[in-house]
Amino acid sequence: MFKVKAVFALVAAILFALSPVYSAGFNGFSADQFPIPQDTPPVQPAGYAFSIWGLIYIWLLAGALFGLLNRHDDPAWDTMRWPYIASLVIGAAWIPVANINPAWATVLIWIMWATAALAFLRMGHRDRIWLRAPIALYTGWLTAASCVALGLFLAGYGYISEQTAALAMIALALVLAAILLTLRPDTPEYAVAVVWALIGIGVANVDPVNWPVLALCAAGLVALSVLALRTSRA
Repeated sequence: MFKVKAVFALVAAILFALSPVYSAGFNGFSADQFPIPQDTPPVQPAGYAFSIWGLIYIWLLAGALFGLLNRHDDPAWDTMRWPYIASLVIGAAWIPVANINPAWATVLIWIMWATAALAFLRMGHRDRIWLRAPIALYTGWLTAASCVALGLFLAGYGYISEQTAALAMIALALVLAAILLTLRPDTPEYAVAVVWALIGIGVANVDPVNWPVLALCAAGLVALSVLALRTSRA
């Protein structure tokens, strides 16, 4: 059964990595996908920030292949495989859904995050390069991306203002990141992904200058970096 799950994990990683190929790709929701157009939403990172997906796809794929060939019967790997598989299978369908319906995409990305977070917490403490680092990077980016999607949904459907959505969702991402990083202090790569997202949001709010968002991103970046250093040394 261990090896079957390892095969499933590799297949899921392949499907996930191929999702930009069989879809139109994704660099953020477009303005006209919402009842209230989100032309320059302060919660959304600058377009370049989404390039991190390339690294995530490749690293997850390499890790899944390594796991099948070398760790298919290792409990440190096996305990995280079902939620990992679930997250990637949902992720393989996410881009097509996101390009059609941002509301459903928001629901799906939170399920992706929840299952990825479970895999992140369950994964073993060995094989940093092949196991811990790629899952940490994936979960960290999803922590930010799920909050961004929710912020766009709330503002785009008129539940709250764009500014309130940005501030609230950045704060939520920081709280979730602090919790997961405290629970898994051996994975600073998780913090790297969240910090990357914060920098991307900051860049998107430089012109015109959005001081509240920039200040929160800067404070969060510092706080998360300090927490990552402290927990990794503990």
